[in-house]
Amino acid sequence: MKNLAFSALLAGLMFSSAPAALAQATPGGVAINGIAIANRPAIVAGSNAYKTAATQLPVTYKAQIDQANTRRNQIAAQLKPLYDKFEADQKGPKPDAAALRTQAAQIQQLEQSGEREMQQLIEPVNLAQQYVIEQIGDKLDQATQAAMTKRKVTVVLDAQSVLKADQVYNLNQDILTEINVLIPAAQLVPPTGWLPRAQREAAAQQAAQQAAQAAQGGAATPPKQPAGR
Repeated sequence: MKNLAFSALLAGLMFSSAPAALAQATPGGVAINGIAIANRPAIVAGSNAYKTAATQLPVTYKAQIDQANTRRNQIAAQLKPLYDKFEADQKGPKPDAAALRTQAAQIQQLEQSGEREMQQLIEPVNLAQQYVIEQIGDKLDQATQAAMTKRKVTVVLDAQSVLKADQVYNLNQDILTEINVLIPAAQLVPPTGWLPRAQREAAAQQAAQQAAQAAQGGAATPPKQPAGR
């Protein structure tokens, strides 16, 4: 129970390294003409735009990161005596099961409250990271197509779905080269009110559904007849 759930949130404050190494393709093209593999998350994380943003984020959002770290330590200090008492009572000669359940519930409530608070504190940092990733991701298809054309590739498979393949098929570096040309740097601070694409699309879908339901409701309501004299 000492492993606070919210303590892991700060791991996302800094841009992580590439999830997979960018393997160099063997000169001479693919072994089977027209086929290649690529790891899109690794390409994004290996791009110059992403690496530059990774160095800018701790500076631009220093206040938020410092506030989150301070608050995390405060919550941990608040929880420590509760943890210690719970463990001591649990190891006692006659542990009271009901009392232990009450203590555990109190600790869990504080942990969950702390996790929600930490999420709010680091939300600007998370949004900035997602904004950078989305900007780079928007150029991935164009970069991939350019790399495919140069390597004479017609099919690119997701490297994360391929069990095993020789590096001669790897298109990562080719795509990365194109990405670095298309987007050498990304904006770090998102515009006011910006939301990640998934949230924007979900909001648009909900709005469309509500509009459709409103239209159906209006069509189902018969017009009122004028009152007779």
